[in-house]
Amino acid sequence: MIAVTPQRNSSLSLWQNLGRRSFAYWLIFPVLLLILGLNLYPTIQGILTSFTNQSLIDPSHSGYIGIDNYFKLLQDPVFRVSLGHSLELTFAAVLLQVILGLIMAHLLIQKVPGIHFFRSVAMITWVLPIIASVVMFRFITLPNYGLINIVLKELGLAPLARNWFGDEKYAFLLVLIMHLWRNVPFYAIAFMAAMQAIPADLYEAARIDGAGDWRQFWFVTLPNLRYIILVMVVLHVTFTFNNFDFVFLSTGGGPVNATEVLPTYIYKQAWNGYALGYASAGGVIMLVILVVLVLVCNKFIKGLSEQ
Repeated sequence: MIAVTPQRNSSLSLWQNLGRRSFAYWLIFPVLLLILGLNLYPTIQGILTSFTNQSLIDPSHSGYIGIDNYFKLLQDPVFRVSLGHSLELTFAAVLLQVILGLIMAHLLIQKVPGIHFFRSVAMITWVLPIIASVVMFRFITLPNYGLINIVLKELGLAPLARNWFGDEKYAFLLVLIMHLWRNVPFYAIAFMAAMQAIPADLYEAARIDGAGDWRQFWFVTLPNLRYIILVMVVLHVTFTFNNFDFVFLSTGGGPVNATEVLPTYIYKQAWNGYALGYASAGGVIMLVILVVLVLVCNKFIKGLSEQ
């Protein structure tokens, strides 16, 4: 018989433990490889393309031009306008979505007859396809047959009727309203679920201490919602800053660049202007801005989770 030494036993145990611990990693390795392939490769390729003069007219021929595309972008007034619009839209939409979502969640959590029906239909605007939402907004704002202009004329306010999406003063506001109309119910449902998880004892203790409804909301509800609020902010900063559909389908960036945002600007440079390298440089700038925004938000979330 072959004697098994203690050293050999410990060696076998070590390999068995390593095998057990690494088994889960081997299971997720194919999926991880797929994710990296679908995300990492296009990102790296886009960064490399941004340093070339590659064109969609002849993609096989391109030359290295360094950071000329970035200098050209920063000197382009339309790029600066689109960057400003993207930041304005992201800040305004996310801030208003949080505020209106909190108000709507407070209403939906009330125990009144029929509230379950309103909770059920609250998500309709969010589950509708974006194209359907845009078509509805364009239909009700038509110059001659839109509901808004018809109501204005019936009220004797015909001078206020206009082509709303074709007006520089109101087109950007309508894009913002479409974002709110679609996303506020999603915020409300998320906040309502978090509100329902807050222990009732906290509110009872606050009432005993003499706190009214507003102080209960400020000192009990809001602190218990801060984590979900920041998570929603991180998600929708990314979604809104990257959003292409609302602007492209409603105004295409017009009128006169009044609603131009970075995604539509980059799209036009690549597919209308055929300047793939130039458009890639714009995409890299978008990526950097998004990474900075998400890192800042994540730092706040991490700080709150450790408290």
